[in-house]
Amino acid sequence: MEKISALVKRRGFMYPGSDLYGGLANTYDYGPMGAELLRNIRDLWWTEFIQKRGDIVGLDASLISHHKIWVASGHVASFADAMVDCKNCKLRVRADHLIEDVLEKNVEGTTVEELDKIIQDNKMLCPNCKKHEWTKVRKFNLLFPVQLGIVEGEQGYGYLRGETAQGIFINFKNVVDSTRVRLPFGMAQLGKSFRNEITPGKSVFRTVEFEQGEIEYFFNPQNQNWEVLFEQWKKAMWEFVVGKLEINQQNLRWRTHGDKERSFYSKRTEDLEYNFPFGFKELWGLAYRTDYDLRQHIQYSGKDLHITDPITNEKIIPHVIEPAVGINRILLMILCDGYTEENNRIYLRITPKLAPFKAAVFPLVANKEDLVDKAKSVYDELKVHFMIAWDDRGNIGKRYASQDEIGTPFCITIDYQTLENNSVTVRFRDTGEQKRINISEIKDYLHKALV
Repeated sequence: MEKISALVKRRGFMYPGSDLYGGLANTYDYGPMGAELLRNIRDLWWTEFIQKRGDIVGLDASLISHHKIWVASGHVASFADAMVDCKNCKLRVRADHLIEDVLEKNVEGTTVEELDKIIQDNKMLCPNCKKHEWTKVRKFNLLFPVQLGIVEGEQGYGYLRGETAQGIFINFKNVVDSTRVRLPFGMAQLGKSFRNEITPGKSVFRTVEFEQGEIEYFFNPQNQNWEVLFEQWKKAMWEFVVGKLEINQQNLRWRTHGDKERSFYSKRTEDLEYNFPFGFKELWGLAYRTDYDLRQHIQYSGKDLHITDPITNEKIIPHVIEPAVGINRILLMILCDGYTEENNRIYLRITPKLAPFKAAVFPLVANKEDLVDKAKSVYDELKVHFMIAWDDRGNIGKRYASQDEIGTPFCITIDYQTLENNSVTVRFRDTGEQKRINISEIKDYLHKALV
């Protein structure tokens, strides 16, 4: 993980948040490479789960929402982590993470009292100062409250959203009434969520500000088997990660939540986990949430959210299956899975369609005007169609090394032979092999490679 963290800062994927002022805990900024990689992940997720399907529509709800939404959803009462403080050095950590790191066992769903007993019985030491001087374990709510100064009273009090899902439930009736969706159908949202979490310092795996891709798939449980739909979603999620993101499936596994860990409203929850350098952790969650959320909002808002099933003509409250993924976790997984040390070189084995730059264009020699002019013309033609890097610094070997580390799949070199017959050298990131092709063929060549 240290090697990966060093590479992503060195090559402009991620930086510590507020770095100029000494940083801000649990925040990160994404540099030029990270911003491109995130954009490519978002676009691919949207293409596969909204654009290519006829049964899912998109949504973009507000980041700030009425406080009653989060009362209804249960977040105000129960959206909390168990935390513990070191009395000696004042380090604050999540109690379950402390225990999992020391004992290497999952304690999800364990009560505050049970967590406290485990820490005391095992005389666990603070990872910072190595002393055993802990406070009692206590709950810490994760929501960020917001006061809207332009509005007085109850209407001026809200929260930064703790998940994107509630925006979908709140707009359920609006979407049904304003579009032609019919059961079964899904609503999808891609965007930021905020949780005032105590994070364990594992890069962007868990941060206070993060991006989610969530889908609520609505159906009538009277005429559709939820277990069949659940398995269909498991297959779709697996195919996206293995087939589209091209992640090594040996690093993936499914884990079913036990009764203690599973949310009380969920009949079944499974996590697709990835084997990060710090162990198998959740990448993508899948839950059958029944009709809990819509019923809660009916109760608290007083509004009718029943709809008519087009098959039975009955008034029903649909049930939902929810696949929810962290976009930042996908990015971290791609970096971890792609990081490769081989034959005295480092490169990121990222699928070309996600790579920040699809190709880099070099003049063989930076001070030869005819080579530079020709290379610039190739670069200018390609950048209209793809994200293309230009590099004329240092020798050709250093340029290759730089592009390898940011995952650029192809390097195109304009040399003296180019001036003779219009052919260029294309070098492949993963193998280092080279071939010559005509300039007129480059665009089609890249298009085929990026499918």
